[in-house]
Amino acid sequence: MAEEQLEFRIYNSMTQQKEIFKPKNPGKVSMYVCGVTAYDFSHLGHARAAVSFDILYRYLVHLGYEVTYVRNFTDVDDKIIKRANEIGDNPLDLSNRFCHEYNVDMTDLQCEKPSQEPRVSDHMDEIKNMISQIISNGYGYEVDGDVFYAVEKFPSYGMLSGQKLEHNRAGERVAVDSRKRHPADFALWKAAKPGEPSWDSPWGPGRPGWHIECSAMSACYLTQKFDIHGGGIDLIFPHHENEIAQSWAVDHESSISYWMHNGHVTNNNEKMSKSLGNFFTIRQITERYHPLALRHFLISAHYRSPLNYSVAQLESASDAIYYIFQTLQDCKDAVSSFQQGETEKNQSALQVNEAAKECIKKMQVEFQTKMSDDLQTPVLLTGAIQEALKFVNSSLKMLKKKLQKKVQLQLVHSLAEVEKEAAKILKVLGLLSSKSYAEVLQELKDKALKRAGMAEDEVLHLIEERKQARINKDFPKSDRIRTDLTAKGIALMDVGNETIWRPCIPSEPLVAEEQKSTEGNNGPPTSST
Repeated sequence: MAEEQLEFRIYNSMTQQKEIFKPKNPGKVSMYVCGVTAYDFSHLGHARAAVSFDILYRYLVHLGYEVTYVRNFTDVDDKIIKRANEIGDNPLDLSNRFCHEYNVDMTDLQCEKPSQEPRVSDHMDEIKNMISQIISNGYGYEVDGDVFYAVEKFPSYGMLSGQKLEHNRAGERVAVDSRKRHPADFALWKAAKPGEPSWDSPWGPGRPGWHIECSAMSACYLTQKFDIHGGGIDLIFPHHENEIAQSWAVDHESSISYWMHNGHVTNNNEKMSKSLGNFFTIRQITERYHPLALRHFLISAHYRSPLNYSVAQLESASDAIYYIFQTLQDCKDAVSSFQQGETEKNQSALQVNEAAKECIKKMQVEFQTKMSDDLQTPVLLTGAIQEALKFVNSSLKMLKKKLQKKVQLQLVHSLAEVEKEAAKILKVLGLLSSKSYAEVLQELKDKALKRAGMAEDEVLHLIEERKQARINKDFPKSDRIRTDLTAKGIALMDVGNETIWRPCIPSEPLVAEEQKSTEGNNGPPTSST
């Protein structure tokens, strides 16, 4: 990458402006991101949050920081208990299963594993100790085994969300309770109910409220003062607002330097919601589209902007990923074939040509400029890296011409350097796999066949039929076979005397192939912790 480093600016939800990122400890970054409530397969909202903060994590590592990245699992919650009771399962067993399934999805999406993945059930002592501190400091009160936070005692309540206390309701997960001193007071500890899991505490058996877990677990791993707290935009209120209040009640000097939030995912420009039955799980998407295509789609809008889900968007992302990997594979094949027999000494003496130098410089400058400006990933997907791929393809065509040996080897060396630089950027974006280019291309073809409802043998048979039709000069039939396949997302390409196929964007909307949402299921997990 380019040597000179620009200052990294990120949008701070607390100040509602971009700020230069300066960690509390030079060279080290502490980051906490709210994870999922594990009671079902995770949905696209979860995927977007995970990928957004994975990009942040990868970029911070790229900048040379030592990053401690904590992302929690909520495995004790009303929704988990409700689901477990519905299916006759143990709540902790249920949540443990879906914590595992979430991590399977994260691996598929190329999300790096956080430094720590704490669970509520493993941190009851830390949670109870924090609640005790809040009570002893005069900001919490116990009523009949329940413990509430007294929001009126926190003078800055609403500082993150901008909501005035007199306008605040109790919060989405807290029912109005006449025992509260103020309607907005929220539960720190809930007294045990029959048939629910519970833990002993100074206030009697029970379990934590929703908000206290993140305050306790972030303090456990990162102390009361750390750099970045992230999550979905829906967590600003009440969850993150209440976290701030809780942490302040324990330590008035507690501070988080930067609050970061990713935008909603919408479905055909309508906000995804359980009531509309328009959620899609990650697994539903990756059954039909390559996980890299989903990741490409998820970073195709700026992380703070709304992201509209549609089949057309996924098809476009899938096509973009295929183009990237096919170009890189073609480049690799050409470079390796030309470099065979050339000594390392000969190769090291070669210079990159001017066009390649310009191409590499553009990629470096754009990557650094856009990523340092609050992670502008959409620009990277459509900008200099696309120019680099065009350069690769035009250079590959030139290699097929008769060139002087020196010019030929210089072009090959230039291709290798451009491919190397493009791969560096794709790695930071999480768009490279541990698998080879060829393996990813085959997986993309397999997914395309699945969406088309065809086996590869059927496609090859139709290619033979088309070939015979052309021999017989039955061009209407030949054209019809090609058109029908293109409509299903299968493009035929005549290369010399051979016809090959590759995935493409279907020429006709696949109305019958539109994915079914989770309507009729038990609903998706929440987009919060």
